[in-house]
Amino acid sequence: MTANEERLPRLLALVPYLQARPGIRVAEAAADFGITEAQLRRDLQLLWLCGLPGHGPGDLIDLSFEGETISVIFDAGMSRPLRLTSEEALALVVALRTLAETPGLADSDAVHSALAKVETAAGGAVDDGTVTVALDKTTRLLPVLQRAVSEKRALDLRYHTAARDEISERIVDPLRVFELDGRAYLEAWCRSAEGVRIFRVDRIDNVELLDEASAPPAGIELRDLAEGVYQPAPEHLLAVLRVSEAYAWVADYYPPEEVVELAEGLQVSLRVSEPAWVRSLVLGSGGQVEVLSPGWLADSIRSDAAAAILAYAGK
Repeated sequence: MTANEERLPRLLALVPYLQARPGIRVAEAAADFGITEAQLRRDLQLLWLCGLPGHGPGDLIDLSFEGETISVIFDAGMSRPLRLTSEEALALVVALRTLAETPGLADSDAVHSALAKVETAAGGAVDDGTVTVALDKTTRLLPVLQRAVSEKRALDLRYHTAARDEISERIVDPLRVFELDGRAYLEAWCRSAEGVRIFRVDRIDNVELLDEASAPPAGIELRDLAEGVYQPAPEHLLAVLRVSEAYAWVADYYPPEEVVELAEGLQVSLRVSEPAWVRSLVLGSGGQVEVLSPGWLADSIRSDAAAAILAYAGK
């Protein structure tokens, strides 16, 4: 925006602003408009030449600003403050509703108060039927998580563990937020697990930024992500699966210890931290994934499948 484009809205706003504040000091008015005192005086000198048709002594705006204060003697009809255009109001409402939807970033009461004032100033041009702001979970939570990391503050998380299909609440000390393969993650020290954990942001149901300082144990090293987010450990369960061609993605998505091509599909050996994940994969595959070992896991899944069939049949 050019200097002249910035000046015109200011000139239109000056007279009603000054009328509402008779005798205001030049320095204060300049600070309110974000300009220098010299620029404000130039604006006032230009306003002196503006007014109603005829441009006679009784038609032009008359101001007093020779000293350190400003007074309006004649406003030439410019007594009403400017109203927001519908486009300006829409932009402000979207910004404020986005803030209101983002937990932990701003004073909620202040945001809603400002929102009500903008909607009133818009004169009904923007209302709940015009604008609805709905942020996806990751967009809504990421600013809070990043703030927790930068300010070194603890978080109260409500998290969905997909492998066990469980919701848990835990206090964590955030270490970093990162993105990998198109997903956002929080790496943090989990106080209940007493270890470093990585949380997928889209699986965080809710988060609260605590006043408590983050206090992870000293000497913690961030996980090396060169080989992906999930990195199996030797103590994890070794599962051997037979997967059809439709489920060959398992060998690509999870780091396998061994892959053997079969006449139909693959035999995949991989370590898993949660046997429940294997159970969910097999039961949801419609027979296209089979557990070859360990035997106890295969038997348990067969028992679950048989129970589900009986329940479905109403027996």
